[in-house]
Amino acid sequence: MTVSIWQQAHRTQETAYDVIVVGGGIVGCSTAYWLGRRAPSLNVGLLEARTLGAGASGRNAGFVLQGTHADYRTDMERYGAQTARRLWQFTRENRDLLSAELRGTAFSWRADGGLVAAGTEKEDKRLRASLPCLRTAGAPAVHLDAEETNNRIGATGFHGSLFMTTGALVNPLQLVHHIASESEAKVHTQHPVHRVHWRDAGAVLETPDRHFRAPRVVFALGPALSELVPEASALVRPVRAQMLATAPAHGRHIPVPVYSHRGGFYVRQQGDRRVLVGGGRHSHREAEETSTDATTPAVQATIERYLHTHFPWSQSLAIEHRWSGTMGFSPDGRPVVGRVPEHPEGVFATGFTGHGMGYGFRMGRLLADMACGDDTPEAFDLFAAARFEDAPDKRSGTATD
Repeated sequence: MTVSIWQQAHRTQETAYDVIVVGGGIVGCSTAYWLGRRAPSLNVGLLEARTLGAGASGRNAGFVLQGTHADYRTDMERYGAQTARRLWQFTRENRDLLSAELRGTAFSWRADGGLVAAGTEKEDKRLRASLPCLRTAGAPAVHLDAEETNNRIGATGFHGSLFMTTGALVNPLQLVHHIASESEAKVHTQHPVHRVHWRDAGAVLETPDRHFRAPRVVFALGPALSELVPEASALVRPVRAQMLATAPAHGRHIPVPVYSHRGGFYVRQQGDRRVLVGGGRHSHREAEETSTDATTPAVQATIERYLHTHFPWSQSLAIEHRWSGTMGFSPDGRPVVGRVPEHPEGVFATGFTGHGMGYGFRMGRLLADMACGDDTPEAFDLFAAARFEDAPDKRSGTATD
């Protein structure tokens, strides 16, 4: 395709900002929001390759849960008791900030609690064993036996659960748009960044339409981060998630979000009584290690089988919609934050491992602090990319999902 002289002149124009955020998902929009709160005089630009929430932030189930994608017992075994506790507290702060800072009606906020359900007796034993540790961390959790669990959510076959009173639900796409609208940033959608040119005074970001310049840049991206920051390629990998939505049920059976089988499945019922359910990739790991945006018969069948097995009343409901989305998984299951090697004016965050709603708003505040010059903001050490330095076993490891 040829380019006219006027188009070429427009493309080479540089639009300048004090800080540029790359990525219009929950983390990028939250970073822009907190930059405005931290330093209102800053001129902030946000660049998104497609539309706000076009990636995983607009394709997930909208669960605002605490902790990581795994159960608390697993977190203690993997990270140690202190780190597991701090991760839970960070995500609890994320939940509380969403409630306190934003207008919940704008994104269908529901804070009725959440259920972590056991698909096996062994899983229920782990959940019960984690209860004292959760309470020590300040988590308001109650164990429900099998009968109580199944009765509460109109289900069958669960062996018990932990009811977390602080669990919440959102419309994730509405949330992203609301945070962006509440920020002071100038949002540029349909502006994919093709190249980053680092200069003495910051960076110039090249998009098909024009160039953008700023002394500080925040990259809030999933697997696409490695395209702009190649040094981060070992820190994140693409993993596809798939979901489906049914026709409206005759009644409201599932009052709270349900996260089960060690995070392998998740289900919620909308206000319009439609049921949303996703997961199943643990049974198809190799096929789902991809960034291809497409549903597959195998995973969709696994999701349907789960739904119909545990919620028999759903068997008569037609499937109205199926979709997928690509998430960024880190080597050890928790987010990764750092500065671009040799370019400390560049900050990045990636690898939220399917739990971006649980971290994203609070993570935006951490990234805003870093962009404003704070080298070690509160909780930074939990996510610092430096934890992978000189640790090839961790770098090449695979987090459970």
